[in-house]
Amino acid sequence: MLTYHTATTLDGYIADSDDSLDWLFRQKGGDAGELDFDAFMGRVGAMVMGSTTYEWVLAHEAGKPWPYALPTWVMTHRELPAAGGDVRFTSADVRTVHAEMTAAAGDRELWLVGGGDLAGQFAEAGLLDEVVVSIAPVTLGAGRPLLPRRLDLELVQAAATGSFVTARYRVVGPLLEDRPR
Repeated sequence: MLTYHTATTLDGYIADSDDSLDWLFRQKGGDAGELDFDAFMGRVGAMVMGSTTYEWVLAHEAGKPWPYALPTWVMTHRELPAAGGDVRFTSADVRTVHAEMTAAAGDRELWLVGGGDLAGQFAEAGLLDEVVVSIAPVTLGAGRPLLPRRLDLELVQAAATGSFVTARYRVVGPLLEDRPR
């Protein structure tokens, strides 16, 4: 199962126009029960992220070891610095990457870290199963959108989590009016 697990502002941005997450780190977290991020990470066996997310992690973890012990695919068309750990740079099609991640994860879940456009690519390929989003009580007005695609989702679960509302959605598919007739 591939899950896009992330946080967003109330107006649907995962980062501001300068790729800052300052708005996120000043929010009060809480126990989300079944929707708890740490519980989710305990089920994950492989992850994928875009190059902007990778570069953000490198910049904010500078001088520290790579923070993830999981095989990590980084989608990029550029040369990027190595971070250590099991990081695999690729420009392959998302279908190929999904198959490689699934093989590496075994019976564990897959985490799509970010960004929103990458989540959209997996969704368009029919490979994104769930979106788990923690919605912060903040608006930015502009920035990196949560998921810049037209999709129908089904709410599966929701809970208050400190300052956040965390919701888990099943990806139904393209917006009904966009589906071929």
